[in-house]
Order: sequence, then structure tokens, then C-alpha cells
Amino acid sequence: MANLREAQKRMTRRLLLDSGLELFKAKGYAATTVDDIATAAGTTRVTFYAYFPSRSELMKALMDEQLNEALQRVRSPEHGSTALDLVATVAEGTSEAITAWLRRTADSWPVIWPIIRIGREAAVLDPELPDLVERWLEEAISDIEDGLTAAGRLEPHQRHFRGVLAMSQLDYVAQHWRHSDWKLTREQMLDELGASWVRLLN
Repeated sequence: MANLREAQKRMTRRLLLDSGLELFKAKGYAATTVDDIATAAGTTRVTFYAYFPSRSELMKALMDEQLNEALQRVRSPEHGSTALDLVATVAEGTSEAITAWLRRTADSWPVIWPIIRIGREAAVLDPELPDLVERWLEEAISDIEDGLTAAGRLEPHQRHFRGVLAMSQLDYVAQHWRHSDWKLTREQMLDELGASWVRLLN
């Protein structure tokens, strides 16, 4: 019986997260209320607050859980979260490894970038969520730094900033590639991005 209750709790929590994400995507963070989310999830405001103290906490959970799940990021005592495959890819440093990682990441863009877009909107509007996305990006930058450190490449003072440059490129491309006329196919774009990362990280 206890196991059934726990499963129901997990299901309700997931339903609230999914409903919140869909409403944020459709209406925007500012226009979506706790009541909207509870109604969409087929539950009540009281139930919502039993799982999340506020709409802000639900947004944090979307970043921390759904975004990290899509990118296979795991808990890290040093950085909050880490992508072990990114650390290993950067440590290897070959064009093949880096381009393959970027292609796998690009396959996740339809899932991850709506969450990041909403996270940026929420950070502007909600005083409880300052720098929500930037803090998350900093965790990915730290993975790049860790990979460079493991490989002993570049000077210690260069590693973090090279990660900043690499993640800035990836972030910009991911946000704009569907709506920009860069006169490249998706594959060509990823090849160019991969080549730029190889130059930055070697």
C-alpha cells in the first residue's frame, strides 16, 4: 500500500511538472498561474502546494529535473549537476568525439530549448529566480573545464573561459538555428560548430 501511495505521489508530481511546462510554453511564464497548472493537471491548488511551495519552485524543478534528464546530467557535489559524457568528450578532444557529442545534444534541442527559453523569461520576471539559466550553463561550463583539466590541455587560467566561449556558441546556435537563414544545412551547421569547439578546446 505504501508503494502504491509513493507511485501516486510521483505520478502527481510529474503531472504537475508536465502541465506547468506545457502551459509555460503556450501562455508564457507570466500569464500562467498556480490555479492554471493545478487545473491542467486535474488537481487543486492545495495539491499543487503540497508538492511545490510556489510556481518558482516548480520552474526550478523543471530546470533541475526535466532539463538535466534530457541531457543525461547527474547530481554533482562540485557543480550541482554534471554530464559525464561531456567531460569525457572534452578530455578526448578529437573532432570525431566532439562533433558526435554536439549531434547527440542537437537531437535534444526540441526538448531542452523550450525549458531554457522559459527559464530565461522566468528569471527576468520572478525575483526568486535570478540567473536561473546562467547558473545551469555555468555547470556545463565547469564540465568543459573538468575535461580540459583531466586531459592536461591548455593553461589552467584558460580552461574555464574556453568553456564559456564554447557554451556561448552552442547556446546561441541552439536558440536561433530554426529561425535563421545561415545558408547551411543542419549537418553543415553542426560540422562548423564542431570545428570551432575543436579549435577552442585544443
